[in-house]
Amino acid sequence: MGRCAHAVSALPLSTPSLPPEFALPFPNVSLVASPITPGESTQSVLCPLKISPSTVVVRFGDPVKANCSIQRMGYFGIGWEVPLNRPNFTSQGFLIWSVEKMTDWTIKPVCFALSEQGGQCYSKLTLIVYKPPDRVSITFLNHSESPFEGDRYTLQCHVTEVAPAENVLVTFYRGEKMLAQMHSNTSSEKKPVTQSFTLNIVSSKEDTEAQYWCEAKLELGPEGPQHLPVMASQRLFAPQLSCPVKLKVTEGERFPCEVTGNPQPSVTWFRNGQIVAPPSHLNKKDAGNYTIQAKGLFSKNFTVEVKILPARGTANSCCGHFLLLVLLTQMITHV
Repeated sequence: MGRCAHAVSALPLSTPSLPPEFALPFPNVSLVASPITPGESTQSVLCPLKISPSTVVVRFGDPVKANCSIQRMGYFGIGWEVPLNRPNFTSQGFLIWSVEKMTDWTIKPVCFALSEQGGQCYSKLTLIVYKPPDRVSITFLNHSESPFEGDRYTLQCHVTEVAPAENVLVTFYRGEKMLAQMHSNTSSEKKPVTQSFTLNIVSSKEDTEAQYWCEAKLELGPEGPQHLPVMASQRLFAPQLSCPVKLKVTEGERFPCEVTGNPQPSVTWFRNGQIVAPPSHLNKKDAGNYTIQAKGLFSKNFTVEVKILPARGTANSCCGHFLLLVLLTQMITHV
């Protein structure tokens, strides 16, 4: 992209105006363009500068480097207008700008050239400074603990401190099935922001068994890193029972039933209609039916039938000891 004013008596050129945030260091020099030769585009004639690479994608705090060079004769020097580590103006055909640590979110580097005919022009470097999110989380809004099929509720995915916002892509999932994808609606903010993405869904029979989660990633184009890690949220799921509903446990063993869920459910145990504490080490009196009431992402009730098995060797332990004693006595007698 460039700008120069025409010095020849030819058709006037439509030249781009200088960006308002950029002031060239030689304001008294008029803008002059070289004559257009057959086969050349107006843009290349207006400002024969080449920045390589033309687009740079850099992580905040990492090094960055770009080279600006003159593609045509008739210019005696080039320079960089940039707030970080600005190199000195040079009469050579190229000038490298480099920074060890990129610490400016909104930087807009510009390379400029001075013409031997008394003009000046410029070209911008496209620079994207990015930062992956610190955290991704998911919550349910306005949902019922006992949803009916067809009820509407909202999933909300929170993406914390990510930049640039316009490059964020968020995906919602039910289990491994993708529900929706959406981009940020913030297109101008370059500094890290925290954003919430919402998705309205309709409840179904599978909801009380499904896991809900979201993930966020930065899409930085072909010039950016191609394998940035995708950050996923925790998985939300309704209360689940960790043991079979018909349970056989050996006497003296620990009770293996637990209720899990995210968020952590509130659990109440009932036996014969009375609230009880779940047994720790089981004995014969703990046999029977238990009802478990769990309130978490959704409310669920479980019924567990517990059967207590005799401890191994308890019935025959006396007989076993007696037979061992008899055998030892016989061995001693025959010695």
